[in-house]
Amino acid sequence: MRTPAERASRGKAARRAVPRSSHGAWAVSADRPDPVETLTRQGIDRVPELLPIRHGRMAASPFAFLRGAAGVMAADLAALENTGLAVQLCGDAHLLNFGLYASPERALLFDLQDFDETLPGPFEWDVKRLAASVAVAALENTHSAGQARRAAGEAAGAYRRTIRALASAGELDVWYARIDTADVLPLVRPANRERVAAELAHARRRTSLQAQRKLTEVVNGRRRIISDPPLLEPAGAYDRNTIGKIFADYRSTLPEDRRRLLDRFRVVDVARKVVGVGSVGTRCFIVLLTGRDTGDPLFLQIKEAGRSVLEEWLGPSAYGHHGHRVVAGQSLLQAASDIFLGWVTGPHGRHFYWRQFRDMKGSADVEAMAPGTLRRYAGLCGTALAHAHARSGDRVAIAAYLGGGDAFDRGVAEFSLRYAGQNAADHAALASAIAAGVVRATPGV
Repeated sequence: MRTPAERASRGKAARRAVPRSSHGAWAVSADRPDPVETLTRQGIDRVPELLPIRHGRMAASPFAFLRGAAGVMAADLAALENTGLAVQLCGDAHLLNFGLYASPERALLFDLQDFDETLPGPFEWDVKRLAASVAVAALENTHSAGQARRAAGEAAGAYRRTIRALASAGELDVWYARIDTADVLPLVRPANRERVAAELAHARRRTSLQAQRKLTEVVNGRRRIISDPPLLEPAGAYDRNTIGKIFADYRSTLPEDRRRLLDRFRVVDVARKVVGVGSVGTRCFIVLLTGRDTGDPLFLQIKEAGRSVLEEWLGPSAYGHHGHRVVAGQSLLQAASDIFLGWVTGPHGRHFYWRQFRDMKGSADVEAMAPGTLRRYAGLCGTALAHAHARSGDRVAIAAYLGGGDAFDRGVAEFSLRYAGQNAADHAALASAIAAGVVRATPGV
């Protein structure tokens, strides 16, 4: 095992290959993949009738486009020099993939929430995607270019400062480090505390019981998930039977104590649900289960796990099962993970992972954020990302690379502004393809 000094030396050596100031560079290469073609190629194995919804959601705004364009940005990041300092990447670390959720102990935590694209890779890829999303969101909120640059720089700066702090911490301290919302509220400006407290209270109410009230009805004396096509539709007999058959396989991926808990519930109903922006078109279902009685519901989500968009550039996953890849990545990156997180193989060899559908989950309203609020929120996301990377990568080497100055922060901020312009052009290209009839889109769904 390398000593801390040797690890730090490796990080400093990486500066010579990739200077921190070089992270500000962005220019379109002559062989850059066409963004619309990239999106079209991703849709080949998705549910065809849902793809127009995905395209319509992405066309809504530049920020919506960025959310769905993880594959486009992966290709762009792969064209740049990288530090070689690897971590377990989230792979899609934009602003709205951070948020609130309940720990197994029912504490409300703030952390990463989406892991569909997780894969090992250079730490700066996640930082740049986060910072670029900050810049895009800021400009969409009509903040000035200077305000957008400062907010993006704060995401990178908070990441750097947190990694450096964790570099001198013990292994168990790093492993257990987390952002508890009870610790966040005192840091909020007094004028904003009432609003933030209300958001936290709303997240605590987002449970399976609340989902049952909102998403189900009683039909002929039996509780059923409501039909709201095309976003929420009762599963057909084939899908219901299939989920029943693979339930035992999913159960086997849980620890023994969670299996015993799951055995106390029975499946009541199944429905197909459209989720997110980039995920639209992947096969996704929600399952209503009942425990002691009808007032004791549990909602699980079954989501298809395909090949990570990063694999084209970073190589195949070490996991032969993409559901397992997602579950393993989530368990490593999050401070605490869903107790019902598991995976299974479905019909035609398709890979899926299971998790709770609602467990006090909540996300910020980025569109309503003033410049100062967005800057502070970007810093919170940068801090959470640093916690995740410190658990999975060599935090000592990364901290030594980043250093005590703000050269990395400024470079990433500059990149973010430049990439926001590229993202706007890509969004316009999608809009043009939709207008020309090349790409089908359903707006407003």
